[in-house]
Amino acid sequence: MPEAGRVSFDLSGKTIFVAGHTGMVGSALLRRLEQENCDILTVSRDCVDLTQQTQTHTFLEHAKPDVVVVAAAKVGGIWANNQYPADFLYDNLAIETNLIRSAYATGVKKLLFLGSSCIYPKHAAQPIEEEALLSGPLEPTNEWYALAKIAGVKLCQAFRRQHGCDFISAMPTNLYGPGDNFDLNSSHVLPALLRKVHEAKERGASNFEIWGTGSPRREFLHCDDCADALVHLLKNYSEEGHINVGCGSDISILELAQMISKELGYRGGILLDNAKPDGTPRKLMSSSRLQELGWTPSISLEVGIQLTYQWYLEKVALKEIL
Repeated sequence: MPEAGRVSFDLSGKTIFVAGHTGMVGSALLRRLEQENCDILTVSRDCVDLTQQTQTHTFLEHAKPDVVVVAAAKVGGIWANNQYPADFLYDNLAIETNLIRSAYATGVKKLLFLGSSCIYPKHAAQPIEEEALLSGPLEPTNEWYALAKIAGVKLCQAFRRQHGCDFISAMPTNLYGPGDNFDLNSSHVLPALLRKVHEAKERGASNFEIWGTGSPRREFLHCDDCADALVHLLKNYSEEGHINVGCGSDISILELAQMISKELGYRGGILLDNAKPDGTPRKLMSSSRLQELGWTPSISLEVGIQLTYQWYLEKVALKEIL
């Protein structure tokens, strides 16, 4: 298998199995793949339990996809990771090992494993380059999930080395967009802030509150941009090393809250709860390798917030009212 990095892999006429198609990234991938001349394959959890080796292997053996995208995972916030460490480690290990091993055994031509930026050390130098992997201790609050994702990256590398499989790995940054989780108790920062601003606006509240000083900086990528990047990698990337998927710029939490307020037309104030923790001061990934392959994002954060808010109003807020 070529190791030069850039290749040409034609998706035309291929059958592509998207594992985890109901999630935010999986759903975005389905939308993006509709633009390709390919057959899209999905399966419900009721039909195939990907944590079960025999079920997974039998499905791939019968379906015979040309390409597998591993977007399926057990996910959750800090509370869930702390409460169910065995589930997060075992379930994610089972899903990825079953899919990767069965993809090899059934002759899948290309596999893309989706990781997470949490695989990097807690105190990695910024912006985080791919080489930072395994260079320091992980963030303790999500180490179980991170360890499983690291194992998936290494398993793809191992199958490339031993069997010549065209298996690659991508590490997305913080994602948001349609299909996101807007539950204030378990959601990530952008959807949580969007909901807070929406509810403050609906109530006519004079302000809303955010945790900490608002100074931590985070990088955000719209899920549709992520899906486009993943399709680009399927077509143009074949290398043992994993590759970061991000936008290359970050924003403070306070600036993000101000931007969401502006985009939603909320004119109230923002209160900072300095008694609450800030978390990691900065988390920005280097996406220079992806840019060298010819891909850059097309959805600005402002536009992405507008699109996400429209989806939230149609799919979440309206349903809760009804």
